[in-house]
Amino acid sequence: MLCIYNTSIEPYINMATEEHLFKNFQDDIFMLWRNNNAIVVGKHQNTLAEINLEHVRQNDIKVVRRLSGGGAVFHDLGNLNFTFIVNGEDSNLVDFRKYTQPILDVLQSLGVNAIFEGRNDLTIEGKKFSGNAVHVIRNRVLQHGTLLFTSQISDLTEALKVNPLKFQDKAVKSVRSRVTNISEHLPHPIALDQFTQLIMKHIQSMYADATMYEFNSEDNEAIQKLADEKYSTWDWNFGYQAKYNFEKLERTSAGNIEVHLNVENGFIKECKIYGDYFNTAETSDIEVALIGVKHEYNVISTLLNQFDLDSYFRGIAKGEIEKCFF
Repeated sequence: MLCIYNTSIEPYINMATEEHLFKNFQDDIFMLWRNNNAIVVGKHQNTLAEINLEHVRQNDIKVVRRLSGGGAVFHDLGNLNFTFIVNGEDSNLVDFRKYTQPILDVLQSLGVNAIFEGRNDLTIEGKKFSGNAVHVIRNRVLQHGTLLFTSQISDLTEALKVNPLKFQDKAVKSVRSRVTNISEHLPHPIALDQFTQLIMKHIQSMYADATMYEFNSEDNEAIQKLADEKYSTWDWNFGYQAKYNFEKLERTSAGNIEVHLNVENGFIKECKIYGDYFNTAETSDIEVALIGVKHEYNVISTLLNQFDLDSYFRGIAKGEIEKCFF
C-alpha cells in the first residue's frame, strides 16, 4: 500500500493526480488531499444544472468533473479528501463500508459517534459529513470521499444552490442533505492537520506493507499534462455528455425575457427567445447567431457584443440579458 500526502490544493491537478495513480500504477494506494474552493461534479452530471453559476463566477470557484459518478460536492480547505485505489476481484471491488471504516475507527477513537448511513454516506447525529463515490475499470477500483472538518457550510450551500426548473435532462441529479462539520462534534478540539495525521497513522497500522510515496518529476509532468489537456478544459468540465433542455424566465423593470435552449454536448442546437420587452430589431437574429455556440458564459457574452442590444431589448442592461442564458 502506497500512502500519499498530496500537498497540492489545485482542483485540476488533484483530479489529474487521481487518474494518474489509478491508470498508471499497479500498487494499492491511499491518499489524503485537499482542494482550494471548488465544485466537483460527478462524471454523469449536467454541470450547469448543479452549480450556482453567478456565485461561482463572482467568487472565482473552480468547477471540475471527476472520474467517479454520484453528485456534486463543494470543496474548500476545511474539507479533507481521502482516496483508496485498490486491486481486487471484479465482484468485490465496490465496498463503501469497507473503505470508510478506517475513517469511522479514527472518529470513534476521538469520541465522535459517526456511522455509515444509506448507500454511501457517513453521518453524525443524522447530518452528513462525508459523501463517497467510486470508479471501476476491470479489476481496479478508485473510491474517494469528502470529510467536512471546518468547511464553510454557508459557502457550500450557496455554491450548490440552483433552480431545478431551469433544466430538463436525464443526467444524474445531486441529492441535497443536511450537513455538518466533524469539528463541531469533537469532545476535545484538534486541528485539521492533526486529524489528517491520525488517519494516515491508522492506515499505516492496518497495512503491513504501507510505504510513504512522494511524487517524482515524471509523475508531476504527467499530472500537469493531464490537468492541462483534460481537467482544466471546458469540454470535460461542462461539455462532456451534456444534453439537456434549458428554460429560464428573467424578470426586469423593462420587461420579461424567457429563453429556451436545446443543448447537446455543451453546444446550443436550438434557441428561442420570448417576452414582453420592447424591441425594434427581431430577436431571431440572436437566436440564429447562438446556434452551434458553446453554452458558456464568456462565449455568449462575447457574442452578444456583436449586437446593439437596446434595439432588441429596449432598456434592459446587457448583464440582465446574459443572466437569461444561465
